[in-house]
Amino acid sequence: MSNINIFAKTNFRGEGKVFGIKKEDRRLHTYIIGKSGMGKTSLILNMALNDIYNGSGICLIDPHGDMIESLLDYIPSWRINDVIYFNPADIDYPIALNILERVEPDKKHLVVSGLISVFRKLYAEYWQHRQEHILRNTILALLDYPGNKTLLGIYRMLSDWRYRKKVIEKIKDPIVRSFFKNKFSKYLYQFKGEALAPIQNKLGAFLSTPLIRNIVGQVNSKIDFRRVIDNQKIILVNLAKGRIGEDNAALLGSLIVTKLQLSALSRIDIPEKERKDFFCFIDEFQSFVSTTGDSFSEILSESRKYRLCLIIAHQYLGQLGENFQKEEKLRKAIFGNAGTIIAFKVGPDDAEFLEKEFYPEFERQDLINLERHNIYLRLAIDGKASKSFSALTLPPFYKFERQGNKDKIVEVSRMRCAKKREEIEEKIER
Repeated sequence: MSNINIFAKTNFRGEGKVFGIKKEDRRLHTYIIGKSGMGKTSLILNMALNDIYNGSGICLIDPHGDMIESLLDYIPSWRINDVIYFNPADIDYPIALNILERVEPDKKHLVVSGLISVFRKLYAEYWQHRQEHILRNTILALLDYPGNKTLLGIYRMLSDWRYRKKVIEKIKDPIVRSFFKNKFSKYLYQFKGEALAPIQNKLGAFLSTPLIRNIVGQVNSKIDFRRVIDNQKIILVNLAKGRIGEDNAALLGSLIVTKLQLSALSRIDIPEKERKDFFCFIDEFQSFVSTTGDSFSEILSESRKYRLCLIIAHQYLGQLGENFQKEEKLRKAIFGNAGTIIAFKVGPDDAEFLEKEFYPEFERQDLINLERHNIYLRLAIDGKASKSFSALTLPPFYKFERQGNKDKIVEVSRMRCAKKREEIEEKIER
């Protein structure tokens, strides 16, 4: 089993020396930035396949779908049974994803902050403090409820007084209970138009879509994310926005990231030396992580301890926030925590910011003029950042042969992790 993930070769004076990154250094996380079409996908594919052939556990979140469609045919036969193929577009065989299932009391805040972050992004034009307050207390109430609960319960809590009464009776948190007993009626009548209606309308439209409802409305998940991490399984998350919609992709991707984070943190019951590394590749990561820099900084530092090694990629820095303040916070979180930074060709604004990460070896104009598959990087080596240097990423599938196992992987994953649509819809309708 190789300890180094090979992904590029040096191009200084034509040496062409192949190199990679050690497993231990990947715990410091890897950040990749570059314009579309410059080679990010090939880099991620090669790194993911290295891990797969090495017997490691990985999660790959792909918001476009093309990368995973290519990867499926290169997975070797001996790893077919390790693959969970989460493809929401496969509407006849939905895989359950219940974020409210089996949440430890000390992890409730992570579920709440993860969901609030998603809804804040999705409802940015309507978002107010009142909406956040209502959603936060509603989610906390459901997490306290001992009966069956899913995201569908959020909408029911806001629209069905009988269900709400049943849940309120079981609330243990005195602050949450006080909110529903003393304040909720005020929101319900006095602020219904400005606070409740936007949530009900958006959430109702969201959860009434069979594609989403049949995934988040299942009570029991067949995927145990903790077991996936500990047993080195492979989760391939195909969130092709063109097929399932951008908002649906953002919601499902965020739920999976939150599930992985919760599962990683639960490894506190294993001595650190016994925790196996699990590699999580997230393309267009800004769509699936918390929008606050402080929260993301916490995710990066906590994940490191519990051996959830992140490889995050996107196209340009402006994607990090809708305003400069948010963008600045996320920048600090990333560049203050990522051990390895890899840059493909970027635009002038990004080059101006990135220059200080690669200076004095490279300047702004160098970053703007990079050719396809060429990178500048600062590599984590034995826990410390190297000097900046240039390299050429290896060709797609540079040492991997096509296996032709795609159909078999889809079939096995369906059989082990999914349920038939008719069976799910019958249970939800009850």
